[in-house]
Amino acid sequence: MDLKQLEYFVRVAELGSFTRAAIALDVAQPALSRQVRLLEVELRQNLLTRNGRGASPTEAGKLLLEHGRGILHQVERAREELGRVRGALAGRVAIGLPPSVAKVLTVPLIREFRRRMPEATLSITEGLSAAMQESLAHGRLDIALLYNATASTDTESTLLLEEDLFLVQRQGDASSAPLRQPVTLRELASLPLVIPSRPNAIRMIVEAELASLGSPPDIALEIDGVAAILELVADGAGSAVLSRNAVHTSARPKAFSMRPIVGSGPGAPRLRSKLSMAVSSQRPATLTQKAMLELIQQTAKSLISAN
Repeated sequence: MDLKQLEYFVRVAELGSFTRAAIALDVAQPALSRQVRLLEVELRQNLLTRNGRGASPTEAGKLLLEHGRGILHQVERAREELGRVRGALAGRVAIGLPPSVAKVLTVPLIREFRRRMPEATLSITEGLSAAMQESLAHGRLDIALLYNATASTDTESTLLLEEDLFLVQRQGDASSAPLRQPVTLRELASLPLVIPSRPNAIRMIVEAELASLGSPPDIALEIDGVAAILELVADGAGSAVLSRNAVHTSARPKAFSMRPIVGSGPGAPRLRSKLSMAVSSQRPATLTQKAMLELIQQTAKSLISAN
């Protein structure tokens, strides 16, 4: 069994498409299809059901996918072990970061990665938590930082840190209270919000908390993208709910006032967002990926908390 053919099959099965797999592997689609077909001929089994919507594994394909992931992982481990003989970690790590985290973390993370693992390669992708969790499950990412990660059998997550969420308003608005004066959830329910569409993590937190009070949020505009949300807030379109980090890393942080959000009862806790570090539960981490997990944990806690 050819390892390249096995890798091609695994990637097609995980991505559900020859087109997407060809792009991910950087090979021509006809060559990819031919190699997968040769594997099927050798094994005398149809491994994939091909249709107009893509490709899905047959029962035989599901069995090979399970074994194939393990085989490819062992090969990668062998390469890493050989690299350690000459004193280096090797291999590739693909990481997904939320946009607001990427602004703070990307440069220092790459700098430290190059220093510690010069023979390894790193890929960083920005994305929303829901999409990145799906990419983890399908093998497009090895590690992802997710806000308020939902429970899944395909991923394992570790809480990295918690961030307070703030009501963000245009500086100088009549409705803006002094900096740091808390706003209650009931007050939040009365304010027009510029907020991302579902299933954005902050959107889901706000809706869940206000639903417990029987007060749906007043959605003025649905916009996906922190920069666009802040531009609209600065233009007077409404208020936003964001982390301190999202505002401080924006182009004009001094254009906004921020107030912490608290529950409606006395001594109520602040509204917070949880940032977790997630990996696939279907593929064991390589040595390089484990080293990267430690590096992210060290770097993220100090940098994001500082902002």
